[in-house]
Amino acid sequence: MSLDLSDTLVIGITSTALFDLSEADTIFRKTFEADPDAAIDAYRRYMEERETEPLAPGTGFYLVKALMSLNQFKPEGESPLVEVVIMSRNSPETGIRVFHNIRQQRLDITRSAFTGGESVVDYLDAYDVDLFLTTNPKDAQRVIDSDTCAVAIVKDPPSDIEKIPEGQVRLAFDGDAVLFSDESEIVYKAEGLARFQHFENEQKDIPLKDGPYATLLKKLARLQERLPHRVEVSPIRIAIVTARNSPAEMRVIKTLRHWGVYVDEIFFLGGLDKAKILKAFKPHIFFDDQDVHLDPAAKNIPTGKVPYKSDSPLNDKT
Repeated sequence: MSLDLSDTLVIGITSTALFDLSEADTIFRKTFEADPDAAIDAYRRYMEERETEPLAPGTGFYLVKALMSLNQFKPEGESPLVEVVIMSRNSPETGIRVFHNIRQQRLDITRSAFTGGESVVDYLDAYDVDLFLTTNPKDAQRVIDSDTCAVAIVKDPPSDIEKIPEGQVRLAFDGDAVLFSDESEIVYKAEGLARFQHFENEQKDIPLKDGPYATLLKKLARLQERLPHRVEVSPIRIAIVTARNSPAEMRVIKTLRHWGVYVDEIFFLGGLDKAKILKAFKPHIFFDDQDVHLDPAAKNIPTGKVPYKSDSPLNDKT
């Protein structure tokens, strides 16, 4: 009988998003530039010579660690609350260093996919992945275009990460083109702020359409229900950090009510700097679709960019 993960939050994460493998990647790229045929052998030697050496945390490390700690609340006989799958284009033999570090960090990751140079995207559905964290933009684009699951291209690990409260999982999301569809953002980009606010006020009683992270947010809501805590004091703390403000805020709140989702904090910034709010909130990761918001925040917190679909008009307007 196969394991039923329909009630489990499944995170797929590449080895380069879980650990900082930038030094190994530099070896590969420099060798490739000089001699493409020698790059794989150079990378393999580098990894084999350092199989037992520790790796620094990657952008997704603290998120994974915090999420997996929730399994302490798993009811007897039920499926895990959270499952993490390590996914890598590495060959299994060059992945030994990653496996060593998973054990050294006491991460309860038991499933993996090492594909020896092939894309891992084809295996996301087989592993029932709800969120895929990667450093590979091409893989992320394939995922977003196929609606396989939520996906983010993680930025480099923060240089001065803010201390996150113990015993919590803190997640922050942008609204339009992330949790919600890009319909309203297209109106804003094409017709300006005044038209956007008028449009949203007119539509305030009509729920926003699902964006690429809507299903993930609903899965997080289900995870909250499985925990032995009232939602108001849940160890999972969710924030929405959006550039919207009045009169465009009402539609967001009513959409969340329509979805049956509880969000702890919402910040309607109206053009204020998201990075300052995020530094105060201290999320394990923040998801947004625009570099202008992500890059300043990435200095202090882990961040992930949500790509637009290939045929989205927003690709021509950012």
